[in-house]
Amino acid sequence: MSSNRPSPYILATLPAAILSILSLPVLAQQNTTSPQETKLPEVQIVGAGEQKYVSKISSTATKTDTLLRDTPQAITVVTKELIKDQAMQSMADAIRYVPGVVTAQGEGNRDTAVFRGNSSTGDFFVDGIRDDVQYYRDFYNIESVEALKGSNAMIFGRGGSGGIINRVTKQAQWSPVREATLTLGSWNNRRATADVGQALDQNLAFRVTGMVENSDSYREGVSIKRHGINPTFAIRAGQNTSVVLGYEHFKDERTADRGIPSYQGKPLNIDSQVFFGNAALSPTSSRVDAFTALIDHDLGNGFSLRNRTRYADYDKFYQNIFSGAVNSSATSVSLSAYNNATQRKNLFNQTDLSFEIQSGTIKHKLLAGLELGQQTTDNLRNTGYFPSVSTNANSISVPLSNPYTNNVVFRQSATDANNHGVATTVGIYAQDQMEFSPEWQAIIGLRRDSFGVDFTNNRTGEKINVTDTPVSPRAGLIYKPATEISLYASYSLAFAPRAGDQLSSLTASNKTFDPEEFKNLELGAKWDVNPDLSLSAAIYQLDRSNVAITDPSDSTKSILIDGQRTKGVELAINGKLAANWNIMGGYAYQDAKIKRTLSATALAGATLAQVPTHSASVWNRYDFSRQWGVAAGLVYRGAIYPSTDNTVELPGFTRIDAALFYKWDKTVQVQMNIENLGDKKYYASANSNNNITPGSPRAFKLGIHFKY
Repeated sequence: MSSNRPSPYILATLPAAILSILSLPVLAQQNTTSPQETKLPEVQIVGAGEQKYVSKISSTATKTDTLLRDTPQAITVVTKELIKDQAMQSMADAIRYVPGVVTAQGEGNRDTAVFRGNSSTGDFFVDGIRDDVQYYRDFYNIESVEALKGSNAMIFGRGGSGGIINRVTKQAQWSPVREATLTLGSWNNRRATADVGQALDQNLAFRVTGMVENSDSYREGVSIKRHGINPTFAIRAGQNTSVVLGYEHFKDERTADRGIPSYQGKPLNIDSQVFFGNAALSPTSSRVDAFTALIDHDLGNGFSLRNRTRYADYDKFYQNIFSGAVNSSATSVSLSAYNNATQRKNLFNQTDLSFEIQSGTIKHKLLAGLELGQQTTDNLRNTGYFPSVSTNANSISVPLSNPYTNNVVFRQSATDANNHGVATTVGIYAQDQMEFSPEWQAIIGLRRDSFGVDFTNNRTGEKINVTDTPVSPRAGLIYKPATEISLYASYSLAFAPRAGDQLSSLTASNKTFDPEEFKNLELGAKWDVNPDLSLSAAIYQLDRSNVAITDPSDSTKSILIDGQRTKGVELAINGKLAANWNIMGGYAYQDAKIKRTLSATALAGATLAQVPTHSASVWNRYDFSRQWGVAAGLVYRGAIYPSTDNTVELPGFTRIDAALFYKWDKTVQVQMNIENLGDKKYYASANSNNNITPGSPRAFKLGIHFKY
């Protein structure tokens, strides 16, 4: 194990040290510089201020402000206007409109996204910094959501196997903001949000976003209570330096709902409200306290320095009693139970130096960066036992007509997790975005990580130390037959350490294996039809290799093989079709297969879990006048298999959504959103063959939005 990992103290003091150094020449000038001479632009983050449903620029894919059409990889931006028009409150709401990404159930306690066939609970970021604990994220403080598809370890380090999702937060600025929204809806949906900010003087501005929600559900006994507050301060620390400081407190308490079981290869035909197990004994809660510091400094002559630090303290608990298999006569169902607690402290610091130079006829936009991180995690799991069966019975059979039990006790089994882990990251990277001519551009990048894990099994005292040092390249070539059109080819690589998404999968038997690798080959086209409308298309192949399986010739050993391949096509449209007509839509085709047999339930040729062959979505808003507007949306998802054994199939569905907008005056807007207008019965997602989430019946949300 490497002994030169960054200490938390060093990471924590980096922003202050950098700010102090950069401020010295500025402070020396302040006595001779009048306030009128300050020319620093407003502190903003890329993604803010898009017009309706189209975004032209992003830094997620390159860490530099780059036009989306000049980014040789598929990226979808869900803008703040779309979030507002659809009354989005969750990650699942946004993912519906991202081609190539679908939502899995996540055992009813976390966001889980499936990117091009690869399921992940850890590839979530906020303002470009890792936010990987398993919980349900909220959108109350979000400016936009950016989904980068395909492998991308060169930018984000470990993970990012099939893609990542980055939330861009609302931050303090010098323009006044005074907004509030009250939402009331079906099943006692009650929610209020607020967004207030303004400049305090020429060099200091603040912004506070907040939210509170207390809602029930169409599912029996299921409820949600959550609240959050996120103040930020923007500081002009001189003519060339800007600082944004922020703190977020967020808490989410709800029922861990794992849905219904299957029967004879399809979801059990039962009322969608029926809860299996015991809703009252299936709580899940998440608490997040996070501090951020973002520093930008213009060094002059085309050089700029950016430093980002985020410290986040997470506390996550969930407990669930959930269904297993239904018996052959459909008279009883098995139930199991467990609980799990996770405490994690993340500390990450990123420093990027970017500059532009010209070498002969070639223009270069260069980036060099360093990422330091430390994550301390404690996990504790307890199995549920059913004493009415026997002292050590970890399942119980109950009547299908009343699939309920409260006779359960929780204690550690001989294999339950009780561990402590410290993961450290040191990543260095460099990137060159080159423009050879108005028609030809290219991007090349390389990152080297030193990712180490010190893992302690508290039950046995076993200690495992491992350090991986993968190198992650990326390359892309862009041809522009016209200024508004880009044709591209790209290659990228990502790696997944044996510790897994949640840093808890390391064992003595797998610690010597190389990380899993994910290679993405992509061809695409992007066309800005006009300033308000963009089209894009991509075709890709994503391969997963270094998958560990039991050696068929020696069951005491494991071997690494090429495990799976996803081939796909993605199409997207976003922007304005006419002056009063906004659209956001996409289509994805995915052929996601296991290449070689991984186990008895994951055979060669099987379709990957949770991946539909065809999926599509489209949302249209049309404003008839300055006061009235209407919207209609369609969501289609083809059939999926909840598990790689392919023995249960969730049927495909088409769902229609709608909305009506009325602008009362300059300060008040009323909107009504209707989900599942046709009241169609469908199955939204799954975690396994017997954890299937029924889709919501027709649901209404009435929102009143105030803006002053």
